[in-house]
Amino acid sequence: MLPITDYVLYLLGLEKTAFRVYAVSTLLLFLLFFLFRLLLQVFKLCWDFRTTCRRLSCFPEPPGRHWLLGHVSMYLPNEKGLQNEKKVLDTMHHIVLAWVGPFLPLLVLVHPDYIKPVLGASAAIAPKDEFFYSFLKPWLGDGLLLSKGNKWSRHRRLLTPAFHFDILKPYMKIFNQSTDIMHAKWRRRLAEGSVTSFDMFEHVSLLTLDSLQKCVFSYNSDCQERMSDYISSIIELSALVVKRQYRLHHYLDFIYYFTADGRRFRRACDTVHKFTTEVIQERRRALHQQGAEAWLKAKQGKTLDFIDVLLLAKDEEGKELSDEDIRAEADTFMFEGHDTTSSGLSWALFNLAKYPEYQEKCRKEIQEVMKGRELEELDWDDLTQLPFTTMCIKESLRQFPPVTLISRRCTEDIKLPDGRIIPKGIICLLSIYGTHYNPLVWPDSKVYNPYRFDPDIPQQRSPLAFVPFSAGPRNCIGQSFALAEMRVVVALTLLRFRLSVDRTHKVRRKPELILRTENGLWLNVEPLPPRA
Repeated sequence: MLPITDYVLYLLGLEKTAFRVYAVSTLLLFLLFFLFRLLLQVFKLCWDFRTTCRRLSCFPEPPGRHWLLGHVSMYLPNEKGLQNEKKVLDTMHHIVLAWVGPFLPLLVLVHPDYIKPVLGASAAIAPKDEFFYSFLKPWLGDGLLLSKGNKWSRHRRLLTPAFHFDILKPYMKIFNQSTDIMHAKWRRRLAEGSVTSFDMFEHVSLLTLDSLQKCVFSYNSDCQERMSDYISSIIELSALVVKRQYRLHHYLDFIYYFTADGRRFRRACDTVHKFTTEVIQERRRALHQQGAEAWLKAKQGKTLDFIDVLLLAKDEEGKELSDEDIRAEADTFMFEGHDTTSSGLSWALFNLAKYPEYQEKCRKEIQEVMKGRELEELDWDDLTQLPFTTMCIKESLRQFPPVTLISRRCTEDIKLPDGRIIPKGIICLLSIYGTHYNPLVWPDSKVYNPYRFDPDIPQQRSPLAFVPFSAGPRNCIGQSFALAEMRVVVALTLLRFRLSVDRTHKVRRKPELILRTENGLWLNVEPLPPRA
């Protein structure tokens, strides 16, 4: 039997010398050490996984776990997946252990008391899980949605003034104008006689993009009538991110960016970034040339937009946001603001079309507000005069939350109210949909009942029972903006049109980045006679 060094030299066809024996021996020693390290790491991973499984054994699992797929086939992003989740909620009311494949456990939280420790934890203890958000990074950069740690805290402080009521009030004129444009388009197409129903997602999405572009950039692209490169790129980016989620081989960047979709994604990102950067740089040049005081004076009588507020923002040390920071926040606001608001609005109009008695009550409410006015326009103070319309919108957001779940990865053990522990490293899915349909929290949860949100009736439920805009330190900073726009659009739409559900199109929900439908959300639209 040859010594292993001699055998290696023989295989390599090399003559045996003292140096070669020494070199091969050293190489084999390093190889043995590497294999030993690798075995140790594999053993540690297996041990850690076993420990995690043992710690997770106290959490209930839905039946039907597949040995390879886990529970993936149960929680598909379609109508059947949402129905399956509702069935699980009938027996598991607090927390559910679901598996993605054989090795990735997820804890799904569906009760306010169990959501609270995770949502209430600091961004350092329960940060957003990067796996679920990483596809958005090349587009949105380090905006509020994706940033973390000190950068997120600093940006959150600097952006908060941009959503103060004094800044939001002038946006009401923009909301009114964008709604008027959509309604004029509806009247024109109805008069042509070619259609009687419209897909709310298509029309409302363009409305929210139109109003956002005006509020963020003071730019009118007339996108409700004709698509601009910038708006079409935003729509394309949203679709490509969703498409990528369902193609496992596209999860790897070096593969994805060689595909046709990857190249389209890069081109769309470049278009969006170019537009935003040009606006920021042009505005910053004007600010530097004129000085802050003169620049603000020139803005008097005009709406101070999102870019203006960010350019003027300074932290405690007097430092400004960089152009890259402002671009990331503007792109994030355009993405989050248009998609989530259009989803919430579309479903609110659908529910009011489905329940004509509530629609009529909302209509009478807005007619009362408009009594004696020449212009059909709402201002900020009018919003408080629409309590029932607000109740209907909130109940719709409960039934059809725009974002059905959010994810957090625990960097430390988190204790739950019953004493059980969420182990460090586990991804938690905070199911907004599950919480909103939890029978312990919302009796008769499938019933659309706006009176659940009647401010005159005391409610014995947790503040975290209703979280369409998330909650805790990382809640949606733009929720006041979204709710104001939703109330304006719903009120003016019901003032001018009677809505009913188009029964020729079946409504099947589809949770993607936001809650959509498989084939649009079609409503019959009937113009009402002008007010006397």
